[in-house]
Amino acid sequence: MMVRRIALNGWRNYDWETVEFAPDINVVRGRNAQGKTNLLEAVYMLAMGRSFRSRYDRELVGFGFSSAEILADVEAAGREQTVRIVLTPGSRKQISVNSVKKSAAELAGTITVVLFCPEDLAIVREGAAVRRRLMDNAISQLRPGYAAALTEFNRIYDQKSAILRDWREKPSLLYALDDFSERLCRLSARLIRYRASFAARLDAAARPIHREFSGGADELGLAYRTVSTVGNPFASEREVYYAVCEHQESHRQAELDSGQCLTGAHKDDLEISINGMSARIYASQGQKRTAALSLKLAEREIHLQETGEYPILLLDDVLSELDAKRQEFVLNRIGGGQTLITCCEDDGITERTGGRVITVDGGKAVR
Repeated sequence: MMVRRIALNGWRNYDWETVEFAPDINVVRGRNAQGKTNLLEAVYMLAMGRSFRSRYDRELVGFGFSSAEILADVEAAGREQTVRIVLTPGSRKQISVNSVKKSAAELAGTITVVLFCPEDLAIVREGAAVRRRLMDNAISQLRPGYAAALTEFNRIYDQKSAILRDWREKPSLLYALDDFSERLCRLSARLIRYRASFAARLDAAARPIHREFSGGADELGLAYRTVSTVGNPFASEREVYYAVCEHQESHRQAELDSGQCLTGAHKDDLEISINGMSARIYASQGQKRTAALSLKLAEREIHLQETGEYPILLLDDVLSELDAKRQEFVLNRIGGGQTLITCCEDDGITERTGGRVITVDGGKAVR
């Protein structure tokens, strides 16, 4: 699985540029603020249909351009395809694969990526939203149906939240509340079952990686948590739905009083433990970083198990945040697939990886 070449037009600080990648390691180097991360962001967009840095597509359009375009030749499962994405402020995003129109959800699976950036080192210490995002990004690529359900869930959640926020000023909104609650329970049941399954696979894959990483000193554990009435998240979707509905009924008045949505898959978390104790509370900074790295490398292994190919690995300036031991552990495990690593000009990554070097300067890339 790889991106062979990518052409950017009006994307961030790239006016017009074409970059060819090696099938294995590519080191994207250069000074700060030259466009290294922008290049990785474009590759991420090919897989996910969205940015990992900006919520709004209009922010991706370069200054002075009316639109931004990504055109790329990609390969997965021995099949070559051309992906084109056009972003025009005020218009719907245009996505096509081999000239066939696709939605962002339908784009999932064309290629898959695992991104590791400095913010991901906070997976352990930050709140549940960060860990839900880890699950959502991974599952969406492996299960297109999940991506569609998640999009619908977020839409219904926003609408229900608006009702709970505004019902005192507009009491008539309450007529629609129960309908939105029921739909949110139904979608939550679907997401919960997907997440529980993925969390179990991630736990199985991450444990041996973390054990090796820590030299056998620490044992990593993951536990999926959802609303309290769901005793078995692996039960049938119907059973999980009824359990979520039970939680909804008992929290209906609390939602009205607080103006917040208190029932649903948006309350989920992935609890991380080290040696049986909460990593978020008790682990050292070094242990938290080791755990975060192990989770990302485990995510890569799950993609391999699922597709028979390694996903494209995007390492965005993350090695500079790690000590020498952790750098070496990561670099020793990234073989077998295409990897894009961004780094500064003088941090020695180029010499240590032996990969193809792409130097980025002011939105221009040269080998």
